[in-house]
Amino acid sequence: MAQQHIAQFALIVADYDEAIDFYTQKLNFRLLEDTVRSPTKRWVRIAPPGNNECAILLAKAVGEEQLSRVGNQTGGRVFLFLYTDDFWRDYRHMAAHGIEFIEQPREEEYGTVIVFKDLYGNLWDFIQPA
Repeated sequence: MAQQHIAQFALIVADYDEAIDFYTQKLNFRLLEDTVRSPTKRWVRIAPPGNNECAILLAKAVGEEQLSRVGNQTGGRVFLFLYTDDFWRDYRHMAAHGIEFIEQPREEEYGTVIVFKDLYGNLWDFIQPA
């Protein structure tokens, strides 16, 4: 049977530098690559600390249709799921750096979880698995 995995996926952003700053400073993501491809396009890859499997490609929106999707790539549903090995450590860091949470932390049978917004309003589940 074939083995496959998702290597990266694109997240539409309004500005490369503000997105890099948000993810690296507020969420402690690593900047894996920032390569200029043209005067208006860069290849920018980020990943959470400890993740070597899947990266996020920050793709700067081009044109009205893409700009209309910034912050709402899933029609208002939770878009991404960020797992951690220490919920309270990372929650405190995120709160201290101004992350907007849309609920209070809660315990579920699958773990400790909270929903937050990224800088553009995309919803993320932040989870420490049980």
